[in-house]
Amino acid sequence: MASGVVGGGGTLSEAYSSAKKILLRARDGIERLERFESASLVDSSDLTSSVKRDITEVQSLCASMDGLWRSISVKSQRDLWRRKTEQVGEEAEYLNKSLEKYMWRNQRKMTEAKERADLLNRGSGEGAHILQIFDDEAQAMNSVKNSKRLLEDSFSSGVAILAKYAEQRDRLKRAQRKALDVLNTVGLSNSVLRLIERRNRVDTWIKYAGMIATIVILYLFIKWTR
Repeated sequence: MASGVVGGGGTLSEAYSSAKKILLRARDGIERLERFESASLVDSSDLTSSVKRDITEVQSLCASMDGLWRSISVKSQRDLWRRKTEQVGEEAEYLNKSLEKYMWRNQRKMTEAKERADLLNRGSGEGAHILQIFDDEAQAMNSVKNSKRLLEDSFSSGVAILAKYAEQRDRLKRAQRKALDVLNTVGLSNSVLRLIERRNRVDTWIKYAGMIATIVILYLFIKWTR
């Protein structure tokens, strides 16, 4: 265990444990704020302030821990606590950015609500006309988005169809090559069969000619011996 002492008498490990608990509480607070974001009537100022205080406290603990881990003599322990301190600092920075983004979105929502209320208060004629313009623009933007999505879907479908056609064309080419190979093989087989038949006929002629020649020779030999 680290022997460093944080201001107030706590050790480095105790400071790390406290920082992790506060980070968990701050993370839970930000999640609650994000859930409340859709409810425009919820006042989240107290929760926002509480989360901000938690993050500030963690950053203060992290600064103290950063000074303490450097005084640890054992290198392995020093490296371990350096990584833990950096991890705490990174988590605190991430939560702080998340809180700032939420506060910016909330401020923008409040500003838009105020502007809308001001438009309504100007009078039914002018305010309604301006609101109608905003609504028309919003509908036009939604229509453009839908058209873009349809075009993207159509493009994807076209690409898929072309890919299928290309695949089928490759299959047809392979089938055509196989058919040509079969035809070539059949043509070669026919040529070989014709050659064999011709050779058989020649062999038959030679056999009959040999038999006739043998008979003639025997006949002449018999006649000569008599």
